Amino acid sequence: MKYALTLLVITFYFLFSCKRSESDPASFTYQAGKDYPNYGGNKANNRYSPLSQINLENVQNLQVAWQYMANELPDTTGGKRRRIGEIQCQPIVIDGILYGTSTELHVFAIKANTGEELWKFKPDLTNPQQPSNSNRGVTYWENGSDKRILYTAGYFIYALNATDGKIITSFGQGGRVDLHTGLGEGINHEVNNLRVTATSPGIIYKNTFIIGSSLPEGGDAAPGHIRAFDVLTGQLKWVFHTIPQPGEFGYDTWPKDAYQKFGGVNNWSGMSVDDQRGVVYFGTGSPSSDYYGGDREGANLFANSIVALDAVTGVRKWHHQAIHHDLWDRDFPIPPNLTTIDFNGQKRDVVVQVGKDGYVYVLDRDSGESLFPLEERSVPTDGLPGEHPYPVQSLPSKPKSLMPQIFTEGEITNISPESHEFVKNRLKEFPPTTDQFTPPSTKGTILFGYSGGAEWGGNAIDPEGILYQNVNIAPWELWMTDKATRNKELMTLSKGNSLFIKNCAACHGADRKGNGSVVPTLIDIGKKRTADQISTLVQLGNGRMPAFPYLGEGDRKALADYLLNKEPKPSSTAREEHKIPDTIAINKTVFPYDPEYTIKVWQRFTDQNGYPAIKPPWGTFNAIDLKTGDYLWSVPIGEFPELTAKGVPQTGTETYGGPVVTASGLIFIASTRDERFRAFDKKTGKVVWEYQLPAGGFSTPISYEVDGRQYIALAVGGARGAKPGGWYMAFALK
Repeated sequence: MKYALTLLVITFYFLFSCKRSESDPASFTYQAGKDYPNYGGNKANNRYSPLSQINLENVQNLQVAWQYMANELPDTTGGKRRRIGEIQCQPIVIDGILYGTSTELHVFAIKANTGEELWKFKPDLTNPQQPSNSNRGVTYWENGSDKRILYTAGYFIYALNATDGKIITSFGQGGRVDLHTGLGEGINHEVNNLRVTATSPGIIYKNTFIIGSSLPEGGDAAPGHIRAFDVLTGQLKWVFHTIPQPGEFGYDTWPKDAYQKFGGVNNWSGMSVDDQRGVVYFGTGSPSSDYYGGDREGANLFANSIVALDAVTGVRKWHHQAIHHDLWDRDFPIPPNLTTIDFNGQKRDVVVQVGKDGYVYVLDRDSGESLFPLEERSVPTDGLPGEHPYPVQSLPSKPKSLMPQIFTEGEITNISPESHEFVKNRLKEFPPTTDQFTPPSTKGTILFGYSGGAEWGGNAIDPEGILYQNVNIAPWELWMTDKATRNKELMTLSKGNSLFIKNCAACHGADRKGNGSVVPTLIDIGKKRTADQISTLVQLGNGRMPAFPYLGEGDRKALADYLLNKEPKPSSTAREEHKIPDTIAINKTVFPYDPEYTIKVWQRFTDQNGYPAIKPPWGTFNAIDLKTGDYLWSVPIGEFPELTAKGVPQTGTETYGGPVVTASGLIFIASTRDERFRAFDKKTGKVVWEYQLPAGGFSTPISYEVDGRQYIALAVGGARGAKPGGWYMAFALK
């Protein structure tokens, strides 16, 4: 009886977002457990599978069931094919068919039990105006015989026939909709020449496709408004202004007409939908540009907020702003989860959202009220000249943050005496940081959060209300500089060098050495790219790299020549050269926004060998009981083999990807830099199985069933500073 009841609960849990009402014009029923129908498993984004064939007793018998090479060419082509790096895709499975994407932004359908290719769609990305972007998945819609895949590549949303992969020409213009659609409402500058892509797939409510966007984070960012489109026609249904316009709620949290100047405040991480309530939930990022807000005094709604909208109309139902007037780029990097927990003796439908800073928000699904008390406190306001740091911030009292918030001498790495001493001396270069909300400074600031806390791979929640979250723990150093000083320095440099310092050095470093896996070195870029390829890359962006569309052809050539060491040394006429910029004018008034202070250095804070400056672990995997806010376990995830060989205890590594949890008590996750795929016991956090992948699995695995056999599959895309991949792999019992 107990088993039957448990099975019933699990089935209803999975079907929450899988079975639609008969009144839904797009009504169809997914097969619970057999299918993995949505990004995140279900529309609640819980990455939970009710399958139990693979369990603690037999998980050691897992073996590779099939491999599929998603890329067009082998990796020995020397970078000749169009490629953007790793595969971040979390595929979906419908009726025995797996749908995913490649590094080239192709969409494919394969048999989910064999890996046999059924079809592949290749968007036209030959147009030099088409940017590359990371793609983390696709969206499926069905109504009778009309079965569609919607996904994004470059500037467009595509609609494909799920049966044969052919483009559906009745959708939008010839089968695609421009991602700029709806962003220019009320804006007095042109948005169509700005970089707008989408990393995470959209989500569907009935016949409405709702999507966010991925944008640059500088002063040339487009607005990050949320849009809804008709699944059948591609017609725009509604727009929610994440930067409010006159007469809208939140307009007074910005200076007058701020929406004309600033961009960002986008949802790049994905969304969740409650089909029963007809509500879409999402988290937003910070305003652009990052780290200086001197011209945007106020709280800045709806930046850094968890938002609930009516899925039919786009009307705001509630919001919760986690960070007021963000100066630290503390976005919400993953979709929120929808679940139901027993809280203080009552069933509560909740939204769970985790941030870059490691805080976990547990909010009532109808009101946005936090189930755990919020602690409001005063924070430092000694910001840069012209800055207006918000005087108070409010954070949840439980669960405890997944990561440290300030870096002190007591946090210095202990992996070796040499590393400890190196970091200790480097720390003396910075003023003491006493608060996580210490504003950025020209004197340098040590911060947590960027490429830290939760990452885009997501998390998992089981029916018992346990959250399983991997987290990155690494400090970063930020140095700001004022515009006048920067420009004075630039005047002494060659044109290409000055363009590099102004646009590229904040990430890649003035020495062009980059910073590990997140930011590649440019020292030997000539071995990989030609001048023309560099120019195109600068113009359009690539993956995490933003586009610089305002740089004209002459600027891009000068920059490429500098990177290829072909630019002549600066002459006595260097100052005159800088008086004749080749920069394209995007707007003649306030856009693009040029802040008074900008980034000088933004890089990992490391020891002399490039390892994080903080004591290990640098990556952890955690189980949190959402009913109480307490941790059940926290363990390191990943290792550096070279450190293990030296006797250093398991350090953990960065993780880019997330977990899936199954009814049998197993959690599967790859995502680590050591390229291993692991299964954890969800009760203890103990590793019970692992497999050495051929490349990094920087993605989130899925679970499904075909012909009575359970599979665990994931993208093995590699890269992120390591060797490339390109495979999809599935595992099953012998």
